[in-house]
Amino acid sequence: MKRYSFLELAKNAFSAHQNWGRQWRSPEPKAEYDVVIVGAGGHGLATAYYLAKQHGIRNVAVIEKGWLGGGNTGRNTTIVRSNYLWEESAALYNHAIGLWQGLSQDLNYNVMYSSRGVMMLAHTVHDVQVAQRHIHANRLAGVQNEWLTPEQAREYCPPLNISKNIRYPVMGAALQRVGGTARHDAVAWGYARGADDLGVDIIQNCAVTGIKRGQDGAVEGVETSKGFIKAKKIGVVAAGHTSTVMDMAGVRMPLESYPLQALVSEPVKPAFPCVVMSNTIHAYISQSDKGELVIGAGTDQFISYSQTGGIHITNHTIDAICELFPHFRRMRMLRNWGGIVDVTPDRSPILSKTPVPGLYVNCGWGTGGFKATPGSGHVFAHTIAKDEPHRINAPFTIDRFRTGRLIDEAAAAAVAH
Repeated sequence: MKRYSFLELAKNAFSAHQNWGRQWRSPEPKAEYDVVIVGAGGHGLATAYYLAKQHGIRNVAVIEKGWLGGGNTGRNTTIVRSNYLWEESAALYNHAIGLWQGLSQDLNYNVMYSSRGVMMLAHTVHDVQVAQRHIHANRLAGVQNEWLTPEQAREYCPPLNISKNIRYPVMGAALQRVGGTARHDAVAWGYARGADDLGVDIIQNCAVTGIKRGQDGAVEGVETSKGFIKAKKIGVVAAGHTSTVMDMAGVRMPLESYPLQALVSEPVKPAFPCVVMSNTIHAYISQSDKGELVIGAGTDQFISYSQTGGIHITNHTIDAICELFPHFRRMRMLRNWGGIVDVTPDRSPILSKTPVPGLYVNCGWGTGGFKATPGSGHVFAHTIAKDEPHRINAPFTIDRFRTGRLIDEAAAAAVAH
């Protein structure tokens, strides 16, 4: 694989950029692999990349029922932050932040990580108390976070309306300056390119139809639309469809799947300098590199595998955005869509071995999956390679729902779920 450089860019400019090679192969599946990863989203591709790079396990296949990055990786609002309440969560997401900061250099691929800051608004006395509790907890855990007055919040984000005569007046905000955004599809492409270069097979349009177990109960491989693939270990990273895949191995997951909606506006010149989120009114907004306003809503309050969602959720979100940012009231919305998020009872993920030998699962990210992509892949690869959890993901086991050692992050999600 050629490394991208200014020299390569200049040389290909003379051929109108028609001579770039393929970024990754499209192989047919081999008969057997050491590890099969189910799901070619950001987390699955990152897992394969770190298995090959950090642990030397290169006989790996990533299988995807559709196209690479076509699930939640391509349907999220690209926000990156680590200001979660509990120490377990803060450690996991802060690990991801550390990897985000050098990810473009590591992958030799521009993932467009922009630490423009994430500001979380407080509208009530309760919001203020919760936000300040988060800030104190984050500082104790070594996570950057700070409190802003309404005037400081508007100084950081000039379009913000801080007048007192709105339904949810801004009483302050928590700001994580190292948070921001990244380009979601570039993350998937960068990990795919890096994993492929290390010998990983990425097999698209290959749906899993069954997981075969031997007489000892351990996994033997996966049945797919392209035939049986033998595997010593299987890692399931299938987001909203995790329950369906795990059921093939006889493992019941503590998950519910909901539609989560987002929408984008027509593009305009740079007008919005950061990410602003509000849990109380269930809306968040940033501006993409193309100039679109990227707006996220809360989850629909019904279980579904639909990738559309209810129109009333979108209407509620747009009402809130127009009140907080009256400059945008005349903006036209171009498109909206939904993703299927997998939600656990305590709103924290599962990165864990399972009761089935050789079967591992990475799921339950709810609305927080994209921001954790590099950290999730890094620790999950360790779990698969070593058959034991990394110290960072050790608390995020399936067993916590049996023992009661939950990691309740419902308030930190910043959307309604």
